Amino acid sequence: MGAGMSVGTEWDGPQVPVSGDGGQAATFALASAAYRDSVVEEIKKADNDLHQSTVKAGRIAMLRPNLGEAFSRAVVDRMLSPGRKPLIQSFGAEPQVVVEHALAANNIRRERDNRLSTVMVVCGLLFLPGLIGWLLVFQLRMFVSRREDKRAGALATALLLGFAVLAVLFLLKMPFTGFWGWYARASVVAPVLGWFWAKRICEGTAKDLRTRWDGLLSGTAVGAKVPEAVPRAPGETAAEQLRQSLARLSAEQQSNAVFYAGPKGILGMGTRWGAWQLAEDLVPVEAGREIHPFRSWDVIRAIHDQLSLLERGPLNTGGFPRPSIKHWIVTPIGEGAKAVSRPEGTDVEAFQVKPHAVQEICNKQQFGSGDRHYLGVQWVLWDGQLILTMLITVTVLHETLRIEVTGHALGPVNSLFHAKPEAPTREVTKSLKPWETRKISLPLVPTDEVVRLAARAPLTLYPPLLNWLGGSVALPEPFGLRHAWADQPWRHRFMADDALRAATPVLRVVHAAAMRVLKENGVNTEKFGSRSSVLSGLVQDPSPRKADLYDA
Repeated sequence: MGAGMSVGTEWDGPQVPVSGDGGQAATFALASAAYRDSVVEEIKKADNDLHQSTVKAGRIAMLRPNLGEAFSRAVVDRMLSPGRKPLIQSFGAEPQVVVEHALAANNIRRERDNRLSTVMVVCGLLFLPGLIGWLLVFQLRMFVSRREDKRAGALATALLLGFAVLAVLFLLKMPFTGFWGWYARASVVAPVLGWFWAKRICEGTAKDLRTRWDGLLSGTAVGAKVPEAVPRAPGETAAEQLRQSLARLSAEQQSNAVFYAGPKGILGMGTRWGAWQLAEDLVPVEAGREIHPFRSWDVIRAIHDQLSLLERGPLNTGGFPRPSIKHWIVTPIGEGAKAVSRPEGTDVEAFQVKPHAVQEICNKQQFGSGDRHYLGVQWVLWDGQLILTMLITVTVLHETLRIEVTGHALGPVNSLFHAKPEAPTREVTKSLKPWETRKISLPLVPTDEVVRLAARAPLTLYPPLLNWLGGSVALPEPFGLRHAWADQPWRHRFMADDALRAATPVLRVVHAAAMRVLKENGVNTEKFGSRSSVLSGLVQDPSPRKADLYDA
């Protein structure tokens, strides 16, 4: 659970941090998608070149989900369902907070759908012939309005008005008498009365969802209450399973195993934009004497200790914030891989590769197949919108020691997730001044939306059927909340500057620590020093490039 989480008054569930907590912008932006009411196709606008979402079309247009419904359902199913595939860590974001908001949004919609289901039974199912007639008209209206022809909207409205006129004529010239005559009249009128009832329910829920959406992006206090995640009795297996799924999600977020996917870079950390290598032969400082034996881990440990001092400097000018320094085990996967497999066995506990196994990989797995060890120094900047990671690896092959420093950058969450709710309006021409226009306010929940929500409500009891009929969203795999919808940082001048500026001090700290270890073990560092000076000159003016794409 992230810092700043508070406890609710009614249950021991998580609450989202209030305004003023740092590093939460990316988390809140992603969480806000669960409350959105825009069209589901908008998720495609947030896709990047490396990760693509899939909008699966349904069979009935009237039952299609909106963005918030599809997103929250997809996220919950992908991240909490039993037997799910492994997830990619979301550096700079808290996936548990996002999932809790998705659960909270589902709960709000479930309460609305329960009430709408009652409306459908009272005003629809009991008067089924009229309900079917009205639904067919709206289905045809939606089909017509989706055409690109500018006259389609007017034609769709005319279709609805025409059917309404026919309904009135049917009421006035009723062909039936007695009970069936009154039932036919009720079948025409009851769905209309149910629509007004459903509209009030939908508007109340829409205001609540939009308030939460706006609150997350504005930094106000918005709690994600998930009472079903707290077991209240020993027999509540569903609550216990949900609690364990959330705990597993948090544990996997802390894993020290990551995955390198070719041109996609290290998943969750971004693509590699720069690489600097220092490689020279190990020669004793004096001829005839032997080098004191040491291992790659000895060099890495010295570099680790020195990197922990990066935030200190001779001048009081701000400088680096405290970085996260961690040993990573990197597993290679194919560029087009749709799933990852986390390390298992006695050397892994709670998704963490144990320290002795990390040290063994560092010392032995330097050539050929297998996982590799990297020492990473990472900064989460711009409220989680920029993830800078510098990775260091040390290898010794024959008599050559190689120290490689690579830079990875993950940019901000796509701007789609930062869009605040806007009141629906339409621009029309003024009657007396046709050269001028004005905006008129539209209903928060239009007619078609009320019908869509009411038609979907009874089917929400069985989501697989609803997804098959209405459609759904397939999240990009291997899935991680943060990297799936991240833009490149190079379009933002200051973010790009931060990434480029971090390279020089890290490289020099790494080289200085490595030199000290070499000198202590009797290695001639003259060539290493010369090579280090050359690299220090080259890194003075680094420029981002696609270091993971080889021109071969």
